[in-house]
Amino acid sequence: MNSEKLILALDVESLSEAERMVDILKERVSIFKIGLQLFTKEGPKAVNMVHQKGGRVFLDLKYHDIPNTVAKAAIEATRLGVFMFSIHALGGDEMMKRCKDSVVETSLKDNVKRPMVIAVTILTSIDQKTLNDLGMKENIKDKVRHLSEKALRSGLDGIVASPEEVKTIRECCGKDFIIVTPGIRPEGKSIPDLIKDDQKRFMTPKEAIREGANYLVIGRPVVLAEDPLKTVEGILKDIS
Repeated sequence: MNSEKLILALDVESLSEAERMVDILKERVSIFKIGLQLFTKEGPKAVNMVHQKGGRVFLDLKYHDIPNTVAKAAIEATRLGVFMFSIHALGGDEMMKRCKDSVVETSLKDNVKRPMVIAVTILTSIDQKTLNDLGMKENIKDKVRHLSEKALRSGLDGIVASPEEVKTIRECCGKDFIIVTPGIRPEGKSIPDLIKDDQKRFMTPKEAIREGANYLVIGRPVVLAEDPLKTVEGILKDIS
């Protein structure tokens, strides 16, 4: 049960590195995130590799473009057979609705399982000062709430947000709305200096689950660990 809550981010440089990590962790992790780095390098081969090893894929490419372009990309993501993929809520209502409609239509037409579509709200690397510098004067929690409500009204399955906003999202979007939380840092783990500063809004796995997150995305604290399997087992113990 707990392994269903954990998504391992395959933020690595090659297909062979990704495959090694899947082989090490596939008995304890069932969902693997393929993001910009690995997909840009290896493309659909990375998705197929995870599927061949019995895993599911969260395709995290954060589509953000005109509605037609995102709808076309959503069709291809659906045909890849991914479990879930991400778009940007800041793309607007029409983009989100067209994306979801294309996914539903393609799933029925091609007789494939419909992937979940989730919208990124505000990246966990952004703090209040950065948000204000971007010309958005709202409090971060208020902005995330607003974008979450728009995603829900557009028919999406859920959102990506920091664990700090989970309670706020639950209040406005209900218990069935999927919340995926990056910005997860295992308690007591030594994190290399190169990754300390890019996550501004984060929690431990136990705290995020307690707040009500459905899925936790964890990458470098596991991938860079001396013993990735031991690290994952410790995380699963914490959230059990």
